[in-house]
Amino acid sequence: MRVLATVLVVPAIVGTVALPAYAIIPGGAEFGASGEFSLSVAEAQDVSVGALASGAPIVSDGYAVTTKASIEEARLAAEEAERAQWASELASRGGGSYALYTVRAEGDDYPWWDQLPDDYGGGLSPLRYYYRECVDFVAWRLNRDAGVTSAPWKWDWSNLASGSAYAWADEWVSHGWPTSSTPVVGAVAWFPYNHVAYVQSINSDGSVNIEEYNQNSDHSYHQRTIPAGDALYLYPPA
Repeated sequence: MRVLATVLVVPAIVGTVALPAYAIIPGGAEFGASGEFSLSVAEAQDVSVGALASGAPIVSDGYAVTTKASIEEARLAAEEAERAQWASELASRGGGSYALYTVRAEGDDYPWWDQLPDDYGGGLSPLRYYYRECVDFVAWRLNRDAGVTSAPWKWDWSNLASGSAYAWADEWVSHGWPTSSTPVVGAVAWFPYNHVAYVQSINSDGSVNIEEYNQNSDHSYHQRTIPAGDALYLYPPA
């Protein structure tokens, strides 16, 4: 068996190593040695690049760098545009002096009447409400009536009521301060549509003269007379 295997395997190895490889030549019936193989005869494909592709321009993306100075310049320009828009809007509302951005209305002693309101980028007043909101004006009047017109303030956001007027009636109750349907001078006139005003005086017919800020969402001072039943009255805190 060993002799037979040797007789079969050895000639196969010799034939594989010693004999040349053959390839089929397209179009011919014969086999030829690989040494005679020709790409041109084998009809090898060539790669061609079109004129439009080879002539296409090379494009590189461009970009611009925004500097810190240009960002600051844009911010200042935006703020100035907002101030101009606000002044124009106020000037177009009504004919009273309160509608003018640079004119203080008669009877208005609110010290921050000319500050920028929150709608146009303004911040908090020393009483910690937004400038020229109804709550800030009333908080100022309560301080004034208590004899305080500068820091340290007696009343501010932290110990009076929240920044939303609709919550003031409940907060008055939580403090144990009296409320009533009967107006008194110096009280806060509270309206359920998220507004407060200051009771300036009471007329002989029972109607109430009030002073207020931002009643028309214009962040300005107003005076008007209302029926006593139009508001709940939050008496001045002790």
